Amino acid sequence: MSNLHIIAHPLVQHKISLLRDKNTGTKEFRELVSEIAMFICYEATRDLPLKEIELETPLCVAKTKIISGRKLAFIPILRAGLGMVEGVTKLVPAAKIGHIGLFRDPGTKEPVKYYSKMPDDIHERDAIIVDPMLATGNSAVAAIDELKSLGVKNIKFMCIICSPEGVERIQTAHPDVEIYTGALDERLNEDKFIVPGVGDAGDRIFGTK
Repeated sequence: MSNLHIIAHPLVQHKISLLRDKNTGTKEFRELVSEIAMFICYEATRDLPLKEIELETPLCVAKTKIISGRKLAFIPILRAGLGMVEGVTKLVPAAKIGHIGLFRDPGTKEPVKYYSKMPDDIHERDAIIVDPMLATGNSAVAAIDELKSLGVKNIKFMCIICSPEGVERIQTAHPDVEIYTGALDERLNEDKFIVPGVGDAGDRIFGTK
């Protein structure tokens, strides 16, 4: 799984354990999702290019480095992906935000797009799609398809927990897309929930059932 990056940092693993606990309430769950997203984003942006500049410190002129040229966009998959936006934008406040809404057709189980709103210059940006759970991978692939159709060249997918089935789905459809996650779980159950997982991430973020 060469394009799969599992963030094994102790803080990430500790917070994911708290996320899994069925007794974790909505407020804490939402905060944990945001915090974990920030940690994973730190790793997902590790390859951003730098350029050297000169600036004045209080003591002298210094040669130092800043991020060079690459503009970012974060694309949450509605609705659960919204829970990760605060965390990632704390790290990259200049990034623009696009949104894509997908629901699973109850009959075919395939994703259906009901909303897509992207920055006007999305084709000029590197895009990081965010969604807490990568389960079947169908919504992730549909979101990647949408971005590629708009001319986006560099796409990453960021989640907190993924299934082997979801990873394989992205790798088969889009082998050029790097996946960043906090945990690779065992499997999907018959209802297409990740096991052991966290249950329905959207319901737990927004306090709905």
